[in-house]
Amino acid sequence: MSQMAKFSIRDKLAILSDAAKYDASCASSGAQSRNSLKTGGIGSTEGHGICHAYAPDGRCISLLKILMTNFCIYDCAYCVNRSSSNVQRARFSVQEVVDLTMNFYKRNYIEGLFLSSGIVRNSDYTMEEMVRIARKLRLEENFAGYIHLKTIPDAAPKLIEEAGLFADRLSINIELPTDVALGAFAPEKNPRDIRRSMAHLREKIEEHKGEKRDRRKPAKFSASGQSTQMIVGADGADDDAVLGRSENLYGNYRLKRVYYSAFSPIPDSSAKLPLVKPPLMREHRLYQADWLMRFYGFDRGEIVSGGDGGMLDLAIDPKLAWALKNRGRFPVDVNRADREMLLRVPGFGTRAVKRILSTRRFRTLRLDDVAKLCQSIDKVRPFILTPDWSPGGLTDSAGLRDNFLPKARKQALQLELF
Repeated sequence: MSQMAKFSIRDKLAILSDAAKYDASCASSGAQSRNSLKTGGIGSTEGHGICHAYAPDGRCISLLKILMTNFCIYDCAYCVNRSSSNVQRARFSVQEVVDLTMNFYKRNYIEGLFLSSGIVRNSDYTMEEMVRIARKLRLEENFAGYIHLKTIPDAAPKLIEEAGLFADRLSINIELPTDVALGAFAPEKNPRDIRRSMAHLREKIEEHKGEKRDRRKPAKFSASGQSTQMIVGADGADDDAVLGRSENLYGNYRLKRVYYSAFSPIPDSSAKLPLVKPPLMREHRLYQADWLMRFYGFDRGEIVSGGDGGMLDLAIDPKLAWALKNRGRFPVDVNRADREMLLRVPGFGTRAVKRILSTRRFRTLRLDDVAKLCQSIDKVRPFILTPDWSPGGLTDSAGLRDNFLPKARKQALQLELF
């Protein structure tokens, strides 16, 4: 404790918000709205711990994203906060996290809290401290903002159940794509414990599903579901293995979201870890592929296969890559095709398809009409038919790929610089 006593709250905030930056599972999409306690913004902040997430409707949501502590009894090779790491350590008390959250919230700096932690003493003790924070916020401070708690897999089920009564979302990190990799890099963590906790969360969430909200009682159990995070590029798993694990998680545990985090080399790291981080574009392509599986009706085998070496094409997005490999299924008549096939047209998002289906009930769509309903008619044009448009010579896959590459390379460069 003497080491921690020398730090001011500002110092702790700087240390523990920086330590939390490696956790990608930070989003509040899907949260049920609560009565706001915000009183308007005053003063200024340096921004330590402010995480910007985006809801499905495009709103930017600010969260206080911190670790309760970066002390940890585990020695996971890929983690900068592992027990053997030579990093500056700090720890918030329960009341300090509550006070920080309320002060930031009342000044309109944030709309909620994302709280994770290293493991101190043992899993139950750490989980109990995190639950105390959420409980005090809800019951003593009447906090109505969003709360996301990163739960600890081998903590007592009753603690995780209590966490779900006060948090909008719970998450348990799967850590790595395969059990073999987890055993090699984090031998103190048990993949079975992680899956057992995910299954338990799924049961509790489904048990409370459909409950009517009673404002006199806590919100229903983890109303925004559960999510997880997977580190990409620390081990040798290819994209097919990564998406295979995600497919399993979505199917078996009904996860709301799998977050992909490109491995970032850390100081004094194990010789087993790569010296260079994977291309950031790989993380971006995995998110796009994940989106295709969840919202566009694609199977994993359609997106990435052994013929691709198990890896996604970094130069072009996975939907375009699929369309070029399946050129015989195009062009698609926008006035006759069903929803499933329209969703497979490069350049058509779910909103564009919904607009097309709605509009064509009343009139025949021409190319100019389609251009008004989608973001990029240049990307769509080679794959569709309208009464006044046929792609004609734009059917050659190799030529089309070359046409799209300049924009893709520019996008890749921007992402790498970011």
